[in-house]
Amino acid sequence: GDSVITVQLTEEDKVEDDVVFYLVFTGSTVQHCTSTRKINPGSLETISPGHDCCETVKVALCASREGHPVLVVAEESFQFVQDEAYDAAQFLATCAGNQQALNFTRFLDRSRPPAADVDFLDEKVALAFRHLKLPAEWNVLGADQSLT
Repeated sequence: GDSVITVQLTEEDKVEDDVVFYLVFTGSTVQHCTSTRKINPGSLETISPGHDCCETVKVALCASREGHPVLVVAEESFQFVQDEAYDAAQFLATCAGNQQALNFTRFLDRSRPPAADVDFLDEKVALAFRHLKLPAEWNVLGADQSLT
């Protein structure tokens, strides 16, 4: 999630001033509805939502106009893929409370990625973490809450 998506409209679907377009992403367990921004009469853009798993979802481009029913203009598939941010978020969630997991930070210190890359990865891991399916009793300290 959190990437820019551009939608190219067909000649028949060019953007009129009183039409509002939005995208509906339908996955196996979660549905997202996102607004769009008109770039020009033939293009829209939005930000892809974060999702709770890696899967292919159905995306419907919908149009609404006051006084008219909502129309599904087009449908397409969209794939949420597993990346290093998703892997890192799962690793961190699984290793909560595990002192040995801190060795991962030593790896980052040794590899010394550029600061901009670390900031970008941090943002992506935080986004992925927000969408992980975690048990209600999960916490950052793990099972042993006596750690300081």
